[in-house]
Order: sequence, then structure tokens, then C-alpha cells
Amino acid sequence: MKPIKILAISGSLRPKSSNSSIINKITEMADGSISFDIYDGLADLPHFNPDLDDDTPPSTVIAWRDQLKNADAVLICTPEYAFGVPGSLKNALDWTVSSGEFVDKPMALITASSVGSNGHAALLLTLEAISANVPGDAQLLIPFVRTKVNSDGSITDAEVLASLQKVLDALVAVII
Repeated sequence: MKPIKILAISGSLRPKSSNSSIINKITEMADGSISFDIYDGLADLPHFNPDLDDDTPPSTVIAWRDQLKNADAVLICTPEYAFGVPGSLKNALDWTVSSGEFVDKPMALITASSVGSNGHAALLLTLEAISANVPGDAQLLIPFVRTKVNSDGSITDAEVLASLQKVLDALVAVII
């Protein structure tokens, strides 16, 4: 049996962000039946423009869509910016509206931020609009994340660690 392939996306462009640390921890928690690809191209996608979304979209958009198509599931871990979804993440999702890569795609959504509830809700609405499959058990809000991840990127909160395992388990259960 081939491994389950999960595409992980950090909504933060900073490589050492708390969100990237959480993704790294989840990849460590996974057993050998799961492989992760970490998408690092958010900053390279052009601003969404419907005029460019034709038969020959920009090469970075083609690569983004291909990674989504080849994944069995998607995991997003994102901060909240100005009470909403980070612009680069929203832009990436906008590039999939017409092409449909998220339709029925199993997903997990983790919002890890100072508060995060507004961004989490906004992102769930966007994911609903693109018909992603985000089960309730595969959603997690981690408020005050900086008190739960140390400067080395290690998660120091046992409850968060347990919740991350539950999210991963819920995502895998939807796939198999």
C-alpha cells in the first residue's frame, strides 16, 4: 500500500514561524503510512487575476495546482493577520476557485495565532466556497500560540500536542 500523501501549507511566509513549527511537529507525529510534502511557494504565486486564469496560467500556478491534485489530503496551519486570512494564503486559494483542486479534498485546518478566531472562521468560509472537505475533528484553533511554542520551535504545551495528534488522526480517517 502506498503512503498517504499530505500537502502541508503554512499560512506564514516566515520559515521559523510558529505555524511552520506546528507543521514540522505533525510530520514527526505521523507514522510510516503517511508522507508529507511541505508547500513553500505561497510567496511565488502572482496576485490572482482572472485574465491570467486561462488555458495557460503562470507556471507557478500550474505547479501549485499539480501539488494539490497529487495530494490525498491538505493540511493548512496559519496565523490570523488583521482579524483575517493572510493575504498570500487567500491568494493561493483564489487560484483554485475555477480549477477545482479542493473539491471534496480531505483537509485539516489549524489556526495558530494570538487569538485566531476571526481568521479561522473566515478561512472556513473560503474552504466551504471551494468545496473542501474539512471535518470538525480536523479543525483546531490554538490561541496565544507564542506561549505554547518556544524559541527553538518546540511545542511546549501537552494539550496542544494531544490536539495535533487528534487532528492528524481525524484527517487520516477521512482519507482511508
